Amino acid sequence: MTQLTTPDPIDYLLIGHVTADLQADQSISLGGTASFSGLTAARLGHNVGLVTSCASDLQLDPLTGIHKWVIPAEKSTVFRNEGLGQTRVQHLYSSATRITADHIPAPWRDCQLVHLGPIAAEIDPNIIELFPHALVCLTPQGWYRQADDEGLVRYMDWPDGLTLLARADAVILSIEDLRGDEQKVEELAGICPLLVVTESRDGARVFTEGKVRYFSAPPVEMIEDTGAGDIFAACFFHRFHITRDPWEAARFAVQLSACSVTRRRLASIPTLEEIEQAKNGN
Repeated sequence: MTQLTTPDPIDYLLIGHVTADLQADQSISLGGTASFSGLTAARLGHNVGLVTSCASDLQLDPLTGIHKWVIPAEKSTVFRNEGLGQTRVQHLYSSATRITADHIPAPWRDCQLVHLGPIAAEIDPNIIELFPHALVCLTPQGWYRQADDEGLVRYMDWPDGLTLLARADAVILSIEDLRGDEQKVEELAGICPLLVVTESRDGARVFTEGKVRYFSAPPVEMIEDTGAGDIFAACFFHRFHITRDPWEAARFAVQLSACSVTRRRLASIPTLEEIEQAKNGN
């Protein structure tokens, strides 16, 4: 296990696997919630601590500026994505080490903003027990996915997770994660204190305290939407942590995630100019 890269305290703890995403030319690009949300949170001004796992040959240089605690693994988590949005087909070829409570560095357990971001059910849900006083935020898509014997990723129900979802302070899922099931949306809205359902070009819905509000996305030319949901999540959690206003957090996140789809891969991380414009409502 690597040593902590800084003795300084962090203010955004992110847990989940970085991924090695296979591109059409067989090159590798870093991906996963760990990469997209981590870089976005850092760009937003957070001192980000990332607990992750990958093989030693995966180059993490693009994550410079994020403090990393890397759990050794024989293989990295490797995905291949084809298509965009609802038409995306995904294959999972290998997974790194599962992350448990024992892997979380003691100095980071007092962080007040915690983001659990599984992409392949690689996080032990009991980790939430470590953070009774934090704002605990979930992007649980990785608990709603399972790869078959051929590696094809399919969505699955996750009834065992209802207790965890009810305990989280904020939960973000895409309508694709729920296979467009509006009955499931209503069920989760009744369980989660704060539920956000993202809907790609249509923006997002926010459910809290028996209320729902819709936030439309500004029209943009979509180039690639890989990571857009993770960027949305980091922006939402950041703004909600500061303001405790879910409507403001959604407005801010929708605007910046819309900007992200106009660029490819890690270049989609919001720029400082875009962040300032979003803060000002421009």
